[in-house]
Amino acid sequence: MAMAQDELKRAVARAAVAHVPADCIVGVGTGSTANFFIDELGKIKHRIRGAVASSEASAKRLQGHGIEVVSLNDAGSLPVYVDGADEITRHLHMIKGGGGALTREKIVAAASRKFVCVCDASKLVDVLGKFPLPIEVIPMARSYVAREIVALGGQPRLRAGFTTDNGNLILDVLGLSILNPVELETALNNIAGVVTNGLFARRPADVLLLGTENGVQTLTA
Repeated sequence: MAMAQDELKRAVARAAVAHVPADCIVGVGTGSTANFFIDELGKIKHRIRGAVASSEASAKRLQGHGIEVVSLNDAGSLPVYVDGADEITRHLHMIKGGGGALTREKIVAAASRKFVCVCDASKLVDVLGKFPLPIEVIPMARSYVAREIVALGGQPRLRAGFTTDNGNLILDVLGLSILNPVELETALNNIAGVVTNGLFARRPADVLLLGTENGVQTLTA
């Protein structure tokens, strides 16, 4: 099954390359599907100027392919950002952050004109929330934020032994059935001490490349 899933991820990664304009700086996500995309980018590196990475891990992989990694501050607005998701709906709202890079992913997505999400079919859901929702928190606010989340009906769990690239902690929240992702994303971000949360609904994907047994399907919002 894992092999089949990897084949689906590789197929969507190949399809995503078609969305990368020539001579651009491309935004790159984090995680297993994003890694396949980085490997595909390596094959066309002569056609791009460089990449903005959403994590230290992705930066290392890009550099391993000889692709120049540019800081977002130097790159400015990006034409396209390619990343995976832990869950995505047909409205192209997502939960991201299983790999812990949600804040930088959200920043790069916000700075990009087009967000292309690459997933295998197992990630497509009707309602978000089965996958625990990651929330990046400032360490001193951990307990306070957890109490606020309990008040909202969630069950927060500290991600043990994990620190983000920004030096913060992650609470993974179980028990949420997220019927209004835009509203919940805003409410969670308004809790003092929350850096950001893994709901990508206010800035959803523009295109979903979904790897299925019948090939890559393209969905738009």
